[in-house]
Amino acid sequence: MSGTVKPIPEGHHGAIPYLSVGNASEAITFYKRAFGATETLCIAHEGKVGHAELEIGEARIMLCDEFPDHDALSPQTIGGTPVMIHLYVEDVDAFTSRAVGAGLKVLRPVMDQFYGDRGGKFEDPYGHRWWIATHVEDISPQELKKRAEQLFGVSAA
Repeated sequence: MSGTVKPIPEGHHGAIPYLSVGNASEAITFYKRAFGATETLCIAHEGKVGHAELEIGEARIMLCDEFPDHDALSPQTIGGTPVMIHLYVEDVDAFTSRAVGAGLKVLRPVMDQFYGDRGGKFEDPYGHRWWIATHVEDISPQELKKRAEQLFGVSAA
């Protein structure tokens, strides 16, 4: 192969969540319908998705079916997840309304947050948790500390 290979492939910047799900083909369809995702890659063999990539706006996620032999287990199999995926969108109310209509479960409704976002907490049908938000107000670090102190009664470091 000639030329220079980029150590970080185009479009793969930052941390990219890699989700294991019980039915990846179904999950891909759900993320397309609920989140407006675009499928950019899907490698499947004998009815199982070994690797897929989706774009949701400017964000990217990867996913696969469960493969217990490779420790690729879904939140449903292991009894939940301690991880929440944070996704910024242009209009959180419209985005989550569509997503909830497609089957996204509301864990905490969308509301204005003290730190300048409007967002809420959700769980998809595959056990993955999402914090979906729109940034609505720029706040200085000093104002953020003041609001945190007022809300929680403690000083922020």
